[in-house]
Amino acid sequence: MSTSKTIALTLFLATTLFASCNAAANATTKPLFPAILIFGDSTVDTGNNNYPLNTIFKATHFPYGIDLPDHKANGRFSNGKLIPDILAGKFNIKQFVPPFLQPNLSDQEIVTGVCFASAGSGYDDLTSLSTQAIPVSEQPKMFRNYIARLKSIVGDKKAMEIINNALVVISAGTNDMVLNFYTIPTRRLEFPFISGYHEFILKRLDGFIGELYSLGARNIAIAGLPPIGCLPIQMTAKFRNIFRFCLEQENKDSVVYNQKLQKLLPQIQSSHTGSKIFYADIYNPIFDMMQNPSKYGFTETKRGCCGTGFLETSFMCNVFSPSCPNHSEFLFFDSIHPSEATYNYIGDLLDTQRKGLFDVFEEAKPVLLVYLYSNSVTKNYFENLVKALENGLADVDSHAACSSKSTSSKSTACSSKTRGKGKGSSRSSRNQDDN
Repeated sequence: MSTSKTIALTLFLATTLFASCNAAANATTKPLFPAILIFGDSTVDTGNNNYPLNTIFKATHFPYGIDLPDHKANGRFSNGKLIPDILAGKFNIKQFVPPFLQPNLSDQEIVTGVCFASAGSGYDDLTSLSTQAIPVSEQPKMFRNYIARLKSIVGDKKAMEIINNALVVISAGTNDMVLNFYTIPTRRLEFPFISGYHEFILKRLDGFIGELYSLGARNIAIAGLPPIGCLPIQMTAKFRNIFRFCLEQENKDSVVYNQKLQKLLPQIQSSHTGSKIFYADIYNPIFDMMQNPSKYGFTETKRGCCGTGFLETSFMCNVFSPSCPNHSEFLFFDSIHPSEATYNYIGDLLDTQRKGLFDVFEEAKPVLLVYLYSNSVTKNYFENLVKALENGLADVDSHAACSSKSTSSKSTACSSKTRGKGKGSSRSSRNQDDN
Protein backbone atom coordinates (compact mmCIF):
# COMPACT_ATOMS: atom_id res chain seq x y z
CA MET A 1 0.00 0.00 0.00
CA SER A 2 1.40 3.41 -0.89
CA THR A 3 2.30 5.96 1.77
CA SER A 4 -0.71 8.10 0.90
CA LYS A 5 -3.03 5.09 1.31
CA THR A 6 -1.50 4.20 4.66
CA ILE A 7 -1.83 7.75 5.93
CA ALA A 8 -5.42 8.05 4.76
CA LEU A 9 -6.46 4.72 6.28
CA THR A 10 -4.71 5.59 9.53
CA LEU A 11 -6.49 8.92 9.64
CA PHE A 12 -9.83 7.22 8.95
CA LEU A 13 -9.46 4.67 11.74
CA ALA A 14 -7.99 7.22 14.14
CA THR A 15 -10.84 9.62 13.46
CA THR A 16 -13.41 6.87 14.01
CA LEU A 17 -11.76 5.78 17.26
CA PHE A 18 -11.47 9.39 18.41
CA ALA A 19 -15.18 9.89 17.76
CA SER A 20 -15.99 6.81 19.86
CA CYS A 21 -13.72 7.89 22.71
CA ASN A 22 -15.01 11.45 22.53
CA ALA A 23 -18.59 10.18 22.78
CA ALA A 24 -17.64 8.13 25.83
CA ALA A 25 -15.92 11.16 27.38
CA ASN A 26 -19.01 13.26 26.81
CA ALA A 27 -21.10 10.52 28.41
CA THR A 28 -19.16 11.05 31.65
CA THR A 29 -20.06 14.74 31.80
CA LYS A 30 -23.67 14.70 30.67
CA PRO A 31 -26.33 13.32 33.04
CA LEU A 32 -26.73 9.55 32.87
CA PHE A 33 -30.43 10.12 33.57
CA PRO A 34 -32.44 13.29 32.87
CA ALA A 35 -33.98 13.19 36.34
CA ILE A 36 -34.02 11.27 39.62
CA LEU A 37 -37.25 10.43 41.49
CA ILE A 38 -37.24 9.13 45.07
CA PHE A 39 -39.83 7.13 47.03
CA GLY A 40 -39.65 5.55 50.47
CA ASP A 41 -38.78 6.29 54.10
CA SER A 42 -36.29 8.29 56.20
CA THR A 43 -33.27 6.71 54.52
CA VAL A 44 -34.13 8.73 51.41
CA ASP A 45 -36.45 11.51 52.70
CA THR A 46 -34.73 14.80 51.89
CA GLY A 47 -37.23 16.91 53.83
CA ASN A 48 -40.88 16.19 53.03
CA ASN A 49 -41.64 15.70 56.73
CA ASN A 50 -40.67 19.35 57.33
CA TYR A 51 -43.96 20.45 55.87
CA PRO A 52 -47.54 20.24 57.23
CA LEU A 53 -47.45 16.74 58.70
CA ASN A 54 -48.40 15.83 62.27
CA THR A 55 -45.44 13.52 62.67
CA ILE A 56 -42.72 13.47 65.28
CA PHE A 57 -40.31 12.06 62.70
CA LYS A 58 -38.54 15.27 61.72
CA ALA A 59 -34.88 16.15 61.28
CA THR A 60 -35.19 19.92 61.34
CA HIS A 61 -32.90 20.52 64.29
CA PHE A 62 -29.21 20.35 65.15
CA PRO A 63 -27.09 18.20 64.96
CA TYR A 64 -28.78 16.85 61.82
CA GLY A 65 -27.25 18.50 58.74
CA ILE A 66 -24.12 19.56 60.61
CA ASP A 67 -21.85 18.61 57.68
CA LEU A 68 -24.01 20.07 54.91
CA PRO A 69 -22.56 23.12 53.10
CA ASP A 70 -24.60 25.57 55.22
CA HIS A 71 -24.34 23.37 58.36
CA LYS A 72 -28.11 23.57 58.85
CA ALA A 73 -30.68 20.85 59.45
CA ASN A 74 -33.05 20.59 56.49
CA GLY A 75 -34.93 17.36 57.10
CA ARG A 76 -32.25 14.82 56.19
CA PHE A 77 -31.75 12.16 58.85
CA SER A 78 -27.96 12.26 58.84
CA ASN A 79 -25.07 14.63 59.33
CA GLY A 80 -24.88 15.33 55.60
CA LYS A 81 -26.03 14.02 52.26
CA LEU A 82 -28.31 11.03 51.74
CA ILE A 83 -28.21 8.40 48.99
CA PRO A 84 -30.49 10.44 46.65
CA ASP A 85 -28.07 13.38 46.79
CA ILE A 86 -25.02 11.19 46.34
CA LEU A 87 -26.46 9.32 43.35
CA ALA A 88 -27.72 12.55 41.75
CA GLY A 89 -24.20 13.95 42.03
CA LYS A 90 -22.56 10.81 40.66
CA PHE A 91 -24.91 10.79 37.68
CA ASN A 92 -24.28 14.50 36.95
CA ILE A 93 -27.92 15.41 37.54
CA LYS A 94 -27.49 17.83 40.48
CA GLN A 95 -25.94 17.98 43.95
CA PHE A 96 -29.08 17.83 46.09
CA VAL A 97 -32.53 16.32 45.49
CA PRO A 98 -35.24 18.59 46.95
CA PRO A 99 -38.40 17.35 48.68
CA PHE A 100 -41.49 17.72 46.50
CA LEU A 101 -43.42 19.42 49.33
CA GLN A 102 -40.85 22.21 49.54
CA PRO A 103 -42.57 25.49 48.60
CA ASN A 104 -41.43 27.50 45.59
CA LEU A 105 -39.53 24.73 43.82
CA SER A 106 -37.93 26.11 40.66
CA ASP A 107 -38.79 24.76 37.22
CA GLN A 108 -35.25 23.41 36.92
CA GLU A 109 -35.63 21.44 40.16
CA ILE A 110 -38.87 19.95 38.88
CA VAL A 111 -37.34 19.01 35.53
CA THR A 112 -34.34 17.24 37.10
CA GLY A 113 -36.30 15.36 39.75
CA VAL A 114 -37.54 15.48 43.33
CA CYS A 115 -38.11 13.33 46.40
CA PHE A 116 -41.51 11.98 47.48
CA ALA A 117 -40.26 9.91 50.43
CA SER A 118 -41.49 10.41 53.99
CA ALA A 119 -39.61 9.47 57.17
CA GLY A 120 -41.46 6.89 59.22
CA SER A 121 -43.30 5.37 56.26
CA GLY A 122 -43.42 1.82 54.99
CA TYR A 123 -45.02 -0.42 52.40
CA ASP A 124 -47.54 -1.39 55.08
CA ASP A 125 -50.06 1.44 55.63
CA LEU A 126 -50.29 0.41 59.28
CA THR A 127 -46.71 1.56 59.74
CA SER A 128 -47.56 5.12 58.77
CA LEU A 129 -50.65 5.16 60.99
CA SER A 130 -48.38 4.96 64.02
CA THR A 131 -45.92 7.56 62.73
CA GLN A 132 -48.28 9.94 60.89
CA ALA A 133 -45.94 9.83 57.91
CA ILE A 134 -46.97 9.66 54.25
CA PRO A 135 -47.25 5.93 53.48
CA VAL A 136 -45.49 4.61 50.41
CA SER A 137 -48.88 3.78 48.91
CA GLU A 138 -49.85 7.48 49.04
CA GLN A 139 -46.64 8.82 47.52
CA PRO A 140 -47.81 8.24 43.90
CA LYS A 141 -50.40 10.97 44.52
CA MET A 142 -47.54 13.45 44.85
CA PHE A 143 -45.98 11.87 41.77
CA ARG A 144 -49.14 12.60 39.78
CA ASN A 145 -49.05 16.24 40.90
CA TYR A 146 -45.39 16.36 39.93
CA ILE A 147 -46.17 15.02 36.44
CA ALA A 148 -48.85 17.68 35.96
CA ARG A 149 -46.39 20.44 36.84
CA LEU A 150 -43.65 18.90 34.70
CA LYS A 151 -46.01 18.86 31.72
CA SER A 152 -46.84 22.52 32.28
CA ILE A 153 -43.12 23.32 32.09
CA VAL A 154 -41.88 21.20 29.18
CA GLY A 155 -45.04 19.92 27.49
CA ASP A 156 -46.68 16.50 27.54
CA LYS A 157 -44.30 14.71 25.16
CA LYS A 158 -41.08 15.95 26.75
CA ALA A 159 -42.44 15.32 30.25
CA MET A 160 -43.10 11.66 29.51
CA GLU A 161 -39.70 11.34 27.86
CA ILE A 162 -38.09 12.63 31.06
CA ILE A 163 -40.11 10.27 33.27
CA ASN A 164 -39.52 7.26 31.00
CA ASN A 165 -35.76 7.83 31.21
CA ALA A 166 -35.51 9.02 34.82
CA LEU A 167 -33.95 6.89 37.54
CA VAL A 168 -36.54 5.92 40.15
CA VAL A 169 -35.20 4.89 43.57
CA ILE A 170 -37.34 3.09 46.17
CA SER A 171 -36.11 2.47 49.72
CA ALA A 172 -38.48 1.20 52.42
CA GLY A 173 -39.32 -1.84 54.53
CA THR A 174 -37.20 -1.39 57.65
CA ASN A 175 -39.93 0.53 59.50
CA ASP A 176 -42.41 -2.19 58.63
CA MET A 177 -40.26 -4.85 60.27
CA VAL A 178 -39.26 -2.81 63.32
CA LEU A 179 -42.52 -1.00 64.07
CA ASN A 180 -44.97 -3.74 63.11
CA PHE A 181 -43.19 -6.99 63.87
CA TYR A 182 -40.15 -6.74 66.14
CA THR A 183 -40.44 -3.87 68.60
CA ILE A 184 -44.21 -3.35 68.33
CA PRO A 185 -45.58 -6.75 67.23
CA THR A 186 -48.84 -5.41 65.80
CA ARG A 187 -48.78 -7.57 62.67
CA ARG A 188 -47.88 -10.76 64.53
CA LEU A 189 -51.56 -11.20 65.34
CA GLU A 190 -52.21 -11.61 61.62
CA PHE A 191 -48.85 -13.10 60.60
CA PRO A 192 -47.46 -15.35 63.38
CA PHE A 193 -44.40 -16.07 61.25
CA ILE A 194 -42.19 -13.46 59.63
CA SER A 195 -42.34 -15.29 56.29
CA GLY A 196 -46.04 -14.47 55.98
CA TYR A 197 -45.39 -10.80 56.68
CA HIS A 198 -42.61 -10.81 54.08
CA GLU A 199 -45.05 -12.07 51.46
CA PHE A 200 -47.54 -9.38 52.46
CA ILE A 201 -44.91 -6.62 52.11
CA LEU A 202 -43.63 -7.95 48.77
CA LYS A 203 -47.15 -8.06 47.39
CA ARG A 204 -47.58 -4.41 48.38
CA LEU A 205 -44.27 -3.58 46.70
CA ASP A 206 -45.33 -5.39 43.53
CA GLY A 207 -48.48 -3.30 43.32
CA PHE A 208 -46.54 -0.11 44.05
CA ILE A 209 -44.09 -0.76 41.20
CA GLY A 210 -47.01 -1.45 38.88
CA GLU A 211 -48.55 1.91 39.76
CA LEU A 212 -45.31 3.78 39.12
CA TYR A 213 -44.96 1.93 35.81
CA SER A 214 -48.46 2.99 34.78
CA LEU A 215 -47.39 6.60 35.40
CA GLY A 216 -44.35 6.24 33.15
CA ALA A 217 -41.51 5.00 35.38
CA ARG A 218 -39.21 2.56 33.57
CA ASN A 219 -35.78 2.56 35.28
CA ILE A 220 -36.37 1.46 38.86
CA ALA A 221 -33.86 0.65 41.62
CA ILE A 222 -35.26 -1.06 44.71
CA ALA A 223 -33.26 -1.30 47.92
CA GLY A 224 -33.37 -4.43 49.99
CA LEU A 225 -33.35 -4.48 53.78
CA PRO A 226 -30.21 -3.64 55.76
CA PRO A 227 -28.97 -5.97 58.51
CA ILE A 228 -31.76 -4.82 60.85
CA GLY A 229 -30.26 -6.73 63.77
CA CYS A 230 -27.19 -4.49 63.58
CA LEU A 231 -29.08 -1.20 63.97
CA PRO A 232 -28.01 0.34 67.30
CA ILE A 233 -31.62 0.83 68.40
CA GLN A 234 -32.38 -2.86 67.83
CA MET A 235 -29.36 -3.97 69.82
CA THR A 236 -30.46 -1.62 72.61
CA ALA A 237 -34.02 -2.98 72.54
CA LYS A 238 -32.74 -6.40 73.62
CA PHE A 239 -31.70 -5.61 77.19
CA ARG A 240 -30.10 -9.02 77.67
CA ASN A 241 -27.67 -8.15 74.89
CA ILE A 242 -25.28 -6.19 77.14
CA PHE A 243 -22.35 -6.72 74.78
CA ARG A 244 -24.30 -5.19 71.91
CA PHE A 245 -23.85 -7.93 69.36
CA CYS A 246 -25.91 -7.87 66.17
CA LEU A 247 -29.20 -9.74 66.53
CA GLU A 248 -28.62 -12.83 64.44
CA GLN A 249 -32.26 -13.79 63.90
CA GLU A 250 -33.29 -10.34 62.68
CA ASN A 251 -30.35 -10.34 60.27
CA LYS A 252 -31.37 -13.78 59.01
CA ASP A 253 -34.88 -12.45 58.45
CA SER A 254 -33.44 -9.59 56.38
CA VAL A 255 -31.43 -12.03 54.28
CA VAL A 256 -34.50 -14.17 53.58
CA TYR A 257 -36.56 -11.11 52.62
CA ASN A 258 -33.82 -9.89 50.29
CA GLN A 259 -33.60 -13.29 48.63
CA LYS A 260 -37.35 -13.25 48.01
CA LEU A 261 -37.12 -9.70 46.65
CA GLN A 262 -34.32 -10.62 44.26
CA LYS A 263 -36.38 -13.54 42.97
CA LEU A 264 -39.48 -11.36 42.56
CA LEU A 265 -37.95 -8.41 40.69
CA PRO A 266 -37.16 -10.26 37.41
CA GLN A 267 -40.75 -11.50 37.37
CA ILE A 268 -42.04 -7.96 37.82
CA GLN A 269 -39.73 -6.71 35.07
CA SER A 270 -40.86 -9.39 32.61
CA SER A 271 -44.49 -8.39 33.15
CA HIS A 272 -43.78 -4.70 32.52
CA THR A 273 -42.56 -4.21 28.95
CA GLY A 274 -39.62 -1.86 28.55
CA SER A 275 -38.83 -1.67 32.25
CA LYS A 276 -35.41 -2.08 33.86
CA ILE A 277 -35.75 -3.05 37.50
CA PHE A 278 -32.73 -3.86 39.61
CA TYR A 279 -32.04 -4.85 43.18
CA ALA A 280 -29.90 -2.43 45.19
CA ASP A 281 -27.93 -4.41 47.76
CA ILE A 282 -27.40 -2.47 50.98
CA TYR A 283 -27.26 -5.45 53.34
CA ASN A 284 -23.83 -6.75 52.38
CA PRO A 285 -22.06 -3.37 52.32
CA ILE A 286 -23.34 -2.41 55.79
CA PHE A 287 -22.66 -5.87 57.22
CA ASP A 288 -19.11 -5.74 55.85
CA MET A 289 -18.64 -2.35 57.48
CA MET A 290 -19.76 -3.89 60.79
CA GLN A 291 -17.32 -6.78 60.41
CA ASN A 292 -14.38 -4.83 58.99
CA PRO A 293 -14.67 -1.24 60.25
CA SER A 294 -11.01 -0.28 59.81
CA LYS A 295 -11.28 -1.07 56.10
CA TYR A 296 -13.66 1.90 55.81
CA GLY A 297 -12.04 4.18 58.38
CA PHE A 298 -14.68 3.55 61.07
CA THR A 299 -13.87 3.36 64.76
CA GLU A 300 -17.46 2.87 65.98
CA THR A 301 -20.17 0.69 64.45
CA LYS A 302 -22.44 -0.31 67.34
CA ARG A 303 -23.82 3.07 68.38
CA GLY A 304 -24.75 6.32 66.73
CA CYS A 305 -22.77 9.55 66.80
CA CYS A 306 -25.66 11.53 68.34
CA GLY A 307 -26.06 11.38 72.14
CA THR A 308 -25.37 8.00 73.67
CA GLY A 309 -25.98 6.49 70.25
CA PHE A 310 -28.15 3.77 71.77
CA LEU A 311 -31.67 5.22 71.41
CA GLU A 312 -31.46 8.77 70.07
CA THR A 313 -33.17 9.43 66.75
CA SER A 314 -35.54 12.10 65.43
CA PHE A 315 -36.64 14.44 68.25
CA MET A 316 -34.44 12.59 70.78
CA CYS A 317 -31.36 13.49 68.73
CA ASN A 318 -31.34 17.23 69.32
CA VAL A 319 -29.33 20.30 70.24
CA PHE A 320 -29.04 19.03 73.82
CA SER A 321 -27.60 15.70 72.67
CA PRO A 322 -23.80 15.77 72.59
CA SER A 323 -22.52 14.42 69.31
CA CYS A 324 -19.18 12.87 68.47
CA PRO A 325 -16.56 15.21 66.98
CA ASN A 326 -15.45 12.70 64.35
CA HIS A 327 -18.65 12.05 62.37
CA SER A 328 -16.89 10.26 59.52
CA GLU A 329 -15.58 7.58 61.90
CA PHE A 330 -19.08 6.45 62.89
CA LEU A 331 -21.07 4.04 60.74
CA PHE A 332 -24.32 5.43 62.20
CA PHE A 333 -25.16 9.06 62.89
CA ASP A 334 -28.13 8.30 65.15
CA SER A 335 -29.44 5.00 66.47
CA ILE A 336 -31.05 4.10 63.12
CA HIS A 337 -29.62 6.16 60.27
CA PRO A 338 -26.17 5.85 58.69
CA SER A 339 -23.68 8.70 58.57
CA GLU A 340 -22.81 10.52 55.36
CA ALA A 341 -19.54 8.55 55.22
CA THR A 342 -21.53 5.31 55.17
CA TYR A 343 -23.87 6.63 52.51
CA ASN A 344 -20.89 7.61 50.37
CA TYR A 345 -19.54 4.06 50.45
CA ILE A 346 -22.98 2.64 49.68
CA GLY A 347 -23.40 5.16 46.85
CA ASP A 348 -20.15 3.99 45.26
CA LEU A 349 -21.28 0.37 45.43
CA LEU A 350 -24.75 1.12 44.05
CA ASP A 351 -23.13 2.98 41.17
CA THR A 352 -21.07 -0.12 40.42
CA GLN A 353 -24.16 -2.36 40.65
CA ARG A 354 -26.19 -0.32 38.17
CA LYS A 355 -23.42 -0.02 35.55
CA GLY A 356 -24.08 -3.49 34.20
CA LEU A 357 -27.72 -2.66 33.60
CA PHE A 358 -28.13 0.91 32.40
CA ASP A 359 -25.09 1.96 30.38
CA VAL A 360 -23.17 -1.06 29.13
CA PHE A 361 -23.06 0.34 25.59
CA GLU A 362 -21.75 3.71 26.79
CA GLU A 363 -18.99 1.99 28.76
CA ALA A 364 -18.03 -0.14 25.74
CA LYS A 365 -17.67 2.67 23.20
CA PRO A 366 -13.88 3.16 23.48
CA VAL A 367 -13.25 -0.52 22.70
CA LEU A 368 -16.07 -0.95 20.22
CA LEU A 369 -13.82 -0.96 17.14
CA VAL A 370 -11.47 -3.51 18.68
CA TYR A 371 -14.39 -5.80 19.47
CA LEU A 372 -15.95 -5.42 16.04
CA TYR A 373 -12.71 -6.23 14.24
CA SER A 374 -12.09 -9.29 16.40
CA ASN A 375 -15.60 -10.55 15.66
CA SER A 376 -15.62 -13.10 12.79
CA VAL A 377 -18.72 -11.58 11.18
CA THR A 378 -17.72 -7.94 11.32
CA LYS A 379 -14.06 -8.59 10.48
CA ASN A 380 -14.98 -9.26 6.84
CA TYR A 381 -16.97 -6.05 6.79
CA PHE A 382 -13.95 -4.02 7.89
CA GLU A 383 -11.65 -5.79 5.43
CA ASN A 384 -14.06 -5.02 2.59
CA LEU A 385 -14.28 -1.45 3.83
CA VAL A 386 -10.49 -1.14 3.72
CA LYS A 387 -10.39 -2.59 0.18
CA ALA A 388 -13.04 -0.14 -0.93
CA LEU A 389 -11.02 2.68 0.54
CA GLU A 390 -7.90 1.40 -1.20
CA ASN A 391 -9.69 1.35 -4.55
CA GLY A 392 -10.94 4.84 -3.95
CA LEU A 393 -7.49 5.99 -2.91
CA ALA A 394 -5.96 4.41 -6.05
CA ASP A 395 -7.70 7.07 -8.11
CA VAL A 396 -6.34 9.69 -5.75
CA ASP A 397 -2.81 8.28 -6.18
CA SER A 398 -3.19 8.29 -9.96
CA HIS A 399 -4.39 11.87 -9.91
CA ALA A 400 -1.51 12.85 -7.66
CA ALA A 401 0.99 11.08 -9.95
CA CYS A 402 -0.39 12.86 -13.02
CA SER A 403 -0.28 16.19 -11.25
CA SER A 404 3.34 15.73 -10.21
CA LYS A 405 4.71 14.75 -13.66
CA SER A 406 6.27 17.22 -16.10
CA THR A 407 3.94 18.64 -18.73
CA SER A 408 5.31 16.51 -21.57
CA SER A 409 5.27 13.16 -19.77
CA LYS A 410 2.04 13.93 -17.90
CA SER A 411 -0.03 14.20 -21.05
CA THR A 412 1.15 10.80 -22.34
CA ALA A 413 0.83 8.89 -19.06
CA CYS A 414 -2.47 10.36 -18.00
CA SER A 415 -4.03 10.15 -21.45
CA SER A 416 -3.21 6.43 -21.60
CA LYS A 417 -4.95 5.93 -18.25
CA THR A 418 -7.91 7.85 -19.52
CA ARG A 419 -8.04 5.80 -22.72
CA GLY A 420 -7.85 2.58 -20.68
CA LYS A 421 -10.74 3.71 -18.55
CA GLY A 422 -12.65 4.72 -21.64
CA LYS A 423 -12.24 1.29 -23.21
CA GLY A 424 -13.35 -0.38 -20.02
CA SER A 425 -16.37 1.86 -19.92
CA SER A 426 -17.25 1.07 -23.55
CA ARG A 427 -17.02 -2.67 -22.93
CA SER A 428 -19.19 -2.38 -19.88
CA SER A 429 -21.73 -0.33 -21.80
CA ARG A 430 -21.87 -2.84 -24.67
CA ASN A 431 -22.28 -5.77 -22.28
CA GLN A 432 -25.23 -4.05 -20.64
CA ASP A 433 -26.79 -3.41 -24.08
CA ASP A 434 -26.32 -7.07 -25.07
CA ASN A 435 -28.10 -8.12 -21.91
